[in-house]
Amino acid sequence: MNQNHAENLEPELKDKLYQSIFSRKSIRKYKAESLTAEKLKEIKAFLAARKGLKQNIKWESKIVSADKISSLLPIKAPHYLVFFSEESEGYLQNAGYILQYLDLYLSAHGLGSCWFGLAKAKKEIAAESEFSYVITLAFGEAAEKQCRNDKSEFKRKELSEIRDHDSYEQLIEAARLAPSATNNQPWYFKVRPNKIDIYREKPNFIKKIFYQKMNKIDIGIAAAHLKLAAEKHNLNSKFSFSDSPSKELSDYIYQFTLNILD
Repeated sequence: MNQNHAENLEPELKDKLYQSIFSRKSIRKYKAESLTAEKLKEIKAFLAARKGLKQNIKWESKIVSADKISSLLPIKAPHYLVFFSEESEGYLQNAGYILQYLDLYLSAHGLGSCWFGLAKAKKEIAAESEFSYVITLAFGEAAEKQCRNDKSEFKRKELSEIRDHDSYEQLIEAARLAPSATNNQPWYFKVRPNKIDIYREKPNFIKKIFYQKMNKIDIGIAAAHLKLAAEKHNLNSKFSFSDSPSKELSDYIYQFTLNILD
């Protein structure tokens, strides 16, 4: 199954999102003031327009206040976006893909956000959705430095650790800078002619218990960076979920392929 879903972003906004890849950071301290109703409306509209990694998966989101979520390690923010999805194959990767566009959008507009993996929607909020709760994104005006000064401030694996070939370096470099749970960076990229195969690290017993769900979301986050970079560099591309390479990698699980059509 192939899915061609260019995000149809205005060139100026596409450029802002792409540039945010190289400066965004996870914000954990926020100003208490709520954003304006108009700003929240714009955020909702941007998210609603996202097509998703797998367009057949139904999902919805809600913006709620702190009293509507629970967490053992709270991040105090004025707003929390809780994401719900039907549990179809690939729904976690799809959630990561969709919400990373929002994460970049917020950063591009001078706002802070943070993936909040330890949060849960309270029962009364979860009951309002027909879908399963997936993840929360905290956001608002940052009460700390909102962006990195330059790419050197990222703590990430080297390119040589996450790819097997130097083709499509600009695309894989964008994916390399993606955020992930506990900065685990569970991705690997294998290049074939006009294809980039995306793999997820096989979790050991401990990671399987604590991180398997989040690592699937992480793969979607990296895929958003990969796709956005392809569009920024004028490469027509589409994801394929039935294009598994003949040879598997011993330490990784194949996820899907980005086909470069140009």
